[in-house]
Amino acid sequence: MKKSLLLAALLLSTSAQAFDLGKALNKLNDPETQKALGIGKKALQSLKEIPEPEEIEIGKGIAANLLGAAPLVRDDALQKYVNRVGLWLALQTERPDLPWRFGVTEDPDVNAFATPGGTILITRGLYEKFRNESELAGVLSHEIAHVVQKHQLKAIKSQLGREWQMELATAVAERKDSSRAANQLKAFTAGTELFARGLDKNDEFEADRMGVVIAARGGYNPFGLVGSLQTLDAVNPQDGAVALMFKTHPSPAKRLEMLSDAMGTQLDTYADSSKEPARFYTLKK
Repeated sequence: MKKSLLLAALLLSTSAQAFDLGKALNKLNDPETQKALGIGKKALQSLKEIPEPEEIEIGKGIAANLLGAAPLVRDDALQKYVNRVGLWLALQTERPDLPWRFGVTEDPDVNAFATPGGTILITRGLYEKFRNESELAGVLSHEIAHVVQKHQLKAIKSQLGREWQMELATAVAERKDSSRAANQLKAFTAGTELFARGLDKNDEFEADRMGVVIAARGGYNPFGLVGSLQTLDAVNPQDGAVALMFKTHPSPAKRLEMLSDAMGTQLDTYADSSKEPARFYTLKK
């Protein structure tokens, strides 16, 4: 009981208005605090970020599961084109050095998914609804924003819990490959399930807001994402092709409303449709 009260006092003392993890960790690293609370190295490791190499490996495993269910469209020109657009957009972010990869899967349903570490997949069904490159760029930028903000990784950590984080951190620190592999497998499974469950709606709204900025940085019409959402908003909700997307995302109408409030007129000067690239790749039927 005394330890619980001491820990609560410690965390509350970091800020009167907002919890500051950095300050809390500094206090937790104090030997006297650790002794008083009975905190060991494993517990401290569990509070730290998952290292980027582990994030990338987790993402690769999730992507492999998804591609096992729906492989890439066999069209090299398409895949090169989408990667060219996606990589340019990723360079406009705070995480340009991730091993970014983009692909279009052979799936008639309408959806897109990003994995931790920079793999982004969009379905054939969604690609076929794009009318121009700015709409493609808008959707890719939305997914890129999820990776930059680590939305999927945070959701996986939350689902698997503190014990998993402790075990993974310990396995990495002590180079226990078998334990590390077992923990990665848990993350692969949780991440694949996340594809069917979806992220928190606030993460989706944040990715929309960040996505239009990333697209604008790349020289695209920032209203490309708006155009894609308008197309989806016109689709019959009973259409099976959009069932999963509508289940895992806020409604297109709500996303448009939130995006309109966030954008206002701030990006209007970047919305010159006359500069739309003419190289949009039309997918072969």
